[in-house]
Amino acid sequence: MNINFEQVHNYYERIVFEEVARQVTEYPDYSADMLADVACVALNRLPARYVRHDVDMMFYLTENERHVIEESVREAMGFSFAFVGERMAKRARAT
Repeated sequence: MNINFEQVHNYYERIVFEEVARQVTEYPDYSADMLADVACVALNRLPARYVRHDVDMMFYLTENERHVIEESVREAMGFSFAFVGERMAKRARAT
């Protein structure tokens, strides 16, 4: 039997990557590495929700569940940009 797992992914990955790309203009001093760190920190603050197709998950969510997801992502993004920025500022002061 040939099993294909290529479609399986964390539902939050696309949302977080798109949100980092959307907010990048608000953080012009962040390097590509820092933005990747922001995405990692945000994803680590969100629950893992593995799906094969994003549309399948969205179909089964209630309006309240969608709102909770949006709020969770917003909170994780705010924390992550601040966290990475603070770490980079500490490194800059230490050198």
